[in-house]
Amino acid sequence: MRQLYFLEPGKFEWRDIPAPALQAETDALVKPLSVARCDLDLYIANGVAPFKGPFPFGHEAVGVVIDAGKHAGVAPGDRVIVPFQLSCGRCATCKRGLTASCEAYPPRAAFGLGQDFGGALSDLIRVPYADHMLMRAPDGFTNAQLASISDNIPDGWRAVAPHLAARPGATVLVVGGLAQSVGLYAAALAVSLGAGRVLYLDDDAGRRATAQSYGATVEPLSLHEGRAPKEQFDITVDASGVADALRFALLSTAPNGVCTAVAIYFEPLVGLPLAPLYYKGATFHTSRVSARGVLPQLLDHVACGHFRADHMVSRTLPFADAADVMDAPDIKLLFENDA
Repeated sequence: MRQLYFLEPGKFEWRDIPAPALQAETDALVKPLSVARCDLDLYIANGVAPFKGPFPFGHEAVGVVIDAGKHAGVAPGDRVIVPFQLSCGRCATCKRGLTASCEAYPPRAAFGLGQDFGGALSDLIRVPYADHMLMRAPDGFTNAQLASISDNIPDGWRAVAPHLAARPGATVLVVGGLAQSVGLYAAALAVSLGAGRVLYLDDDAGRRATAQSYGATVEPLSLHEGRAPKEQFDITVDASGVADALRFALLSTAPNGVCTAVAIYFEPLVGLPLAPLYYKGATFHTSRVSARGVLPQLLDHVACGHFRADHMVSRTLPFADAADVMDAPDIKLLFENDA
């Protein structure tokens, strides 16, 4: 079968490799139908994120079950969402909902992100613990609406949904940037969850327009013009990947508020304004999303029609084009299986 491999920044290749086979009664074989480009994929492709190839690529997928073990919990023909991280659903950590740190797998185990578990830009992937991992796609929703629900949409969800559940009508600030679609999903989901005010700040006009289309108030961030934090927000989200913008988000967090950084900072040290946070009693959270852990609540929200993720898709392309466009600056690329 074919599998797209990342070799080095700017260089990908399709390889013909043996197709995976069932290895356990809880395994399933899934044919990816639609694969979205994650924000991190872009930065691996252009060299901003320091990943070393070669490894299979692609991890935001909706697919169809081709074969399944008798205890896999799915059957051939089922359309399913494939969470990007590997998790067993059985260990104590998974049972706490922290599926990003499953005890059955090495750290950061995931499809298409530097380890040899296979990648979604392929003809077939083996999904272990499918009875836990796979979730049936809700009827009435296209693959374009669901592809990023494997990773980037849950990442935006976890930054706002739990806090809005605890504080209905809270105000939300999103500082956009490097984690471009995650920040936009966070803003869009905050609007759909009934936040009292959602302000999206970004110097990129295209991303501001997208955030505005979802109902957020938008402004340039304009730190280069000396903008300082003045307004305080109950919930803040840093998607910038820029230290100065992270500090802006933290200092914009209201007393007893919470700031979540969804961007990855690759620098060994990033200075934080700890004293103001201490006196305000603010909470700062940074981590990888536990995608499978939040998917049930997120899917309920999507299935009820409150949120349409397909508005984020910039272009839809065939699998065959993926190697050539992976480093394009679009917000969200969607690849359709052309086999």
